[in-house]
Amino acid sequence: MKILLAVDGSKHALAAVDCLIEHAGWYRTRPELELVTVHLPVPMVGRLGVSVGKGQVQRYYEEEGRECLAAARKKLDAARIPYNAQVLVGPIAETLVKHAKSARCDLICVGTRGMTATASALLGSTATKLLHLSPLPVLVVK
Repeated sequence: MKILLAVDGSKHALAAVDCLIEHAGWYRTRPELELVTVHLPVPMVGRLGVSVGKGQVQRYYEEEGRECLAAARKKLDAARIPYNAQVLVGPIAETLVKHAKSARCDLICVGTRGMTATASALLGSTATKLLHLSPLPVLVVK
């Protein structure tokens, strides 16, 4: 089984990592993991592209992404669960679904803050959007 595990460095995302580690023994064979974080694109305002090069923006994404992945990587390494870690850039839910399809994942696993329906409707929820967009099963860990 191949699982896309999406994290953002939050305690809610780490709860999803813990859940996956705790239940890794449920699978016949150890699952393959795509450990990813998604960074929203930096808006190019005015002449920003003139003073900030594409390489600098890419380094920014990589540095921020490494920080978001660090705690999850540490937990997965301690549990001896192999993974392929990547930093993706784009709209979060759409990018996760696209990557899960291209990586041929069987499941998407994410953490959520567990907001009320009203708060989720007002603020939006990546997990809710993911549930609506994904043709793959989505495990939402609270």
